Parts: sequence; structure tokens; C-alpha cells
Amino acid sequence: MLIPSTTRTRRPMMEEPMKVRDAMTHDVRITNLDETILSAAQTMADLDAGVLPVADHDRLVGMITDRDIAIRGIAMGMGPDAKVRDVMTSDVKYCFDDQEIDDVCRNMGDIQVRRLPVLDHNKRLVGILSLGDIAVAHKNGFAAEALSGISRRGGEHSQTA
Repeated sequence: MLIPSTTRTRRPMMEEPMKVRDAMTHDVRITNLDETILSAAQTMADLDAGVLPVADHDRLVGMITDRDIAIRGIAMGMGPDAKVRDVMTSDVKYCFDDQEIDDVCRNMGDIQVRRLPVLDHNKRLVGILSLGDIAVAHKNGFAAEALSGISRRGGEHSQTA
């Protein structure tokens, strides 16, 4: 004979998907179009970072990497007084602060970037999201999945340094 249970089976509560704002680095240093590549490189060295967002006031207009400085600047004969605007990448890939981490991480693998500037819906720079940020905040392997996509050979160097 089947005896009805007096306890109900509860469905586990679904966790709210993690948003970019929950994992991103909020304190982001920027450079501007008229800074010299020497100044940008010194800022990168001080921060132990390989990339800086380039802003015109509070609007993101580009990204500059240590590789941009080396390949597009120094290797092309530019000196340390060359302007950031002359070597930066202006076609910037970005994400929004309220996007789900899982979707952004898959996209990072597809477009082969290790970090993305984070904008709010007014297109103001509010942070930067790196694979390291994702790995620390999100333990389900999406960072490894993105890294395997990023590690494919080929493509521009714009944000992959």
C-alpha cells in the first residue's frame, strides 16, 4: 500500500543568472586620445595591465594595448610622443553591465578577446570584464570555454593582447 508523504518535495530555487556587473572590475583607469603612447605605456606598467580603454570624456572611443604600442607605434617608426589616437583600435567590442555572464563569456570566445569594456545603457564606460574576473566570480567553466575559443590562431590583435 502506498502511503502519501507528509513532506512536500521542494524544487530548488533557480539562481538568478550572474550579470556582468557582478564580476567586472569597476575601478578602471582610462587614457584619452591626446595622451602620448609613452604615458599610456607607463600607466599600463603602473597597473600591471596590457590594455587601457580610450575615452573622450565619459564615452568609450577605443582601446589601446601594449601590442598596439609595440606593433602599430614603435615598429612603424613612431616615437614615444606619438598620440594614443594614432595606434589605438577604434572598432571596440564591448558588453553591457546588465548582460548575463554566460552569454558574454561565450561571445568572448567567439570573437577571440580576453577582456571587454563594460558600458551602461547610456554607453558610458563603467568597468572592464576579463577572463580572470569571470574565473574568480563564476565557477562553472565558462572562462575555460572562452579561453579555448580565444586561443584559436588568427584574427586581429586589437583586443587580444
